[in-house]
Amino acid sequence: VQLQASGGGLVQAGGSLRLSCAASGRTFSSYHMGWFRQAPEKEREFVAAISWSGSSTRYEDSVKGRFTVSRDNAKNTVYLQMNNLKPEDTGVYYCARTSLVRLGLSRDEYDYWGQGTQVTVSS
Repeated sequence: VQLQASGGGLVQAGGSLRLSCAASGRTFSSYHMGWFRQAPEKEREFVAAISWSGSSTRYEDSVKGRFTVSRDNAKNTVYLQMNNLKPEDTGVYYCARTSLVRLGLSRDEYDYWGQGTQVTVSS
């Protein structure tokens, strides 16, 4: 399985970005997917997750109401729409796949990771 994240960039506070994560393989639609981020000198933290069908989502508290995770199983792609971005959203964003049945919030529950895409929000 290969995951390729893209869509990062430099944006001013209040702006928007849409991240994409393209997955290889024919079983993408069978797995829950997650987004994590890592700021400099900080631990990688959970941002959002979406179930295999897209019917269930979960968000970290600080992004609720601003970020939306979605997926298109026909395109083997998961998205993270980020609105009203804040400087504290700056970091490298990673998509990941979990083989677990539950929709995990911990990075330890995810077994495949993309390479990350940089998001920088200026104040």
